Amino acid sequence: MDVELAPRTDSPNEDTPPRPRLTGRAWFRPTALAIGGVLVLFALASVAAGRDEDPVRSGESTLDAWVPYWALDDAAPEFAANARRFREISPFWFAAVGPDLVAPDANIPAGAAARVLDSARANGVAVVPSIRDALPAGEMAAILGDPALRSRHVAALVGFAAEGDYDGLDLDYEQFAFADDRTTWTTTATAWIAFLGELGPALRAAGRTLTVSVPPVYDGGRGEASGYWVYDYAAMAPLVDRIRIMAYDYSTATPGPISPIDWVRDLVAAASAVTGTPEKLVLGVPLYGYNWVTSVSGTCPADAETGRTTVTQRSVTDLIVKRAAAPVWDEATDEWSFSYALELTDGSTTCLQQRTVQYVDEAGARARIAVAEQAGFGGAALWGLGYEAPTWWTPVEPLGS
Repeated sequence: MDVELAPRTDSPNEDTPPRPRLTGRAWFRPTALAIGGVLVLFALASVAAGRDEDPVRSGESTLDAWVPYWALDDAAPEFAANARRFREISPFWFAAVGPDLVAPDANIPAGAAARVLDSARANGVAVVPSIRDALPAGEMAAILGDPALRSRHVAALVGFAAEGDYDGLDLDYEQFAFADDRTTWTTTATAWIAFLGELGPALRAAGRTLTVSVPPVYDGGRGEASGYWVYDYAAMAPLVDRIRIMAYDYSTATPGPISPIDWVRDLVAAASAVTGTPEKLVLGVPLYGYNWVTSVSGTCPADAETGRTTVTQRSVTDLIVKRAAAPVWDEATDEWSFSYALELTDGSTTCLQQRTVQYVDEAGARARIAVAEQAGFGGAALWGLGYEAPTWWTPVEPLGS
């Protein structure tokens, strides 16, 4: 399986709206007063809200969602009317950029962000920001492996959570798996567990939770077939409140399924067996797909997109109509696909791209949630809010309600 950090890093073409990226232009230092745009952002996030005595928020719903900032304009209006369906949301617009620094993205639409956070807190939905590892390969592993730097990083995260009055934090530290060499994993795995052992109690002392978002493992070993064992599920489980499993991106470099249903069943069973605590596990569920270029004839204009792009449940219907495509459902993967030809020209050069799209539709997403529920998982998390089909909100209540 070829996995990369998509769908968060690919570039747009005419079928995919532009998406801004982390710029690192505004920093948060827990030991200094926030200024400028950072102050505005944290002011939006700091609406007074009480937390349950139990750090893991209780309630009927066990449906969570990541909220990518580039989808906020779509997410905000419908979430305002349907926030009660969720247990917690994770704003996806912060990054760790050093042992002492947490950075918000400079391109966040502040009005939409405020509406989503206000809606969450007004409806008792926990706000648990995701913190992405935005450091170069190896740097976060080095920080966690140094006791002094690790303690500084713990303090930075605890200070960030307090400044925003958040209900907890979600660590999305993917560089270990996708950028660092596998030969570092044994050392990193030990440092990671030491880090969680320090951060978890520090957050819980203030009534906050600790969640980790990680790629899957397939057994309790450390072999080539074991998956991303740098994240030691068995050792993590006692230290965190939730483990979100990113059950997607099965295919990225070449056309193929996004989250084949049998693969989901297998990783759900494996994670349950390795941890022994399925109630702490949360299944990450895709509401998206990919659009790949499979062949090109002619010469494309210099600014033409020639790589993979992203579709969402919200955007794919328009693309199907625009390209007069005929989607086909594959029972084995429980996913849909279609192909079409796209001509690109600037008046002097012209090319014809053959493209293939594969995606998980609304029924497929719900089927994966059902797998988690049947396995006794503690919930499901949608990637991401704003990607969902408009009909998502109408037919049924969420998982666990």
